[in-house]
Amino acid sequence: MAIPDYQRIMLPLLRFASDGKIHSIHDAYVAMTEHFGLTEEERRQLLPSGKQRIIDNRVGWARTYLFKAGLLHSPKRGYFQITEAGQALLKTNPQALTKDDLLRYEGFKEFLDPPSRPKPKAKATAAELPKTPEESLELIVEELKKGLAQELLERIKECTPDFFEQLVVDLLVKMGYGGSRKEAGEVLRRSRDGGIDGIIKQDKLGLDTIYVQAKRWENSVGRPEIQRFVGALQGVKARRGVFITTSNFTQDAEDYANSIETRVILIDGQQLASLMIEYDLGVATVDTYAVKRIDSDYFAED
Repeated sequence: MAIPDYQRIMLPLLRFASDGKIHSIHDAYVAMTEHFGLTEEERRQLLPSGKQRIIDNRVGWARTYLFKAGLLHSPKRGYFQITEAGQALLKTNPQALTKDDLLRYEGFKEFLDPPSRPKPKAKATAAELPKTPEESLELIVEELKKGLAQELLERIKECTPDFFEQLVVDLLVKMGYGGSRKEAGEVLRRSRDGGIDGIIKQDKLGLDTIYVQAKRWENSVGRPEIQRFVGALQGVKARRGVFITTSNFTQDAEDYANSIETRVILIDGQQLASLMIEYDLGVATVDTYAVKRIDSDYFAED
């Protein structure tokens, strides 16, 4: 049979995890290969880049979508386990599971359409909105970025707080603040940081500085944490600061940061991962695909 797409893999993958045990992604590759009875030739087929097997790539995406819907969770990197929501879904005896079926779960809807993105008044189905090849390509790239961002956040959360603080300074240097890493960024000792984790020059001449707070958290960052950071800034007579976290900020925290005279920029986990991808921090380019068009100047005869 043909290699199944990621949607056809989702329900068998969820059933594979129904024993409640912690499984590795490698176990999932093997199980799905056997479940769909793939031939040896089909098992060996690679993506156009030649970097990964097609079946492994599709199983990986099926796992990512089930994870974002809250039907699976990741107890540790590279492993997954079914959740209570996943078990509840299986008890309804579904005959199939598609991307549209996952839209009933808020986590999956936010994954596809984050709250910060402007919402259209009416959302048409894919059949009602035919896409050009360029639009389809951009959507694919966006989905790849989302998957990479999720992997980045999982990896960051495994790192030590000290490493995370240095990562934040490295990112700001990559973004052009202060010149070289050696010259611009300084990570402070935790025993004497006074609520500030790092200092970075705003420009190469060092005419002003930006103070940094880095929180590798799971829970939302609330207003009290931002108030403490602002107090620390005032203690050193600083005018601006950046508060970066691996989680997110409460609405109260955002409202407070927007209402005070001291300039405080809040960067949550999703923004952090997006900036790391944009500025090539902790990521590497695997392949580059060139999209070409007609060169009208070449064909101009006059």
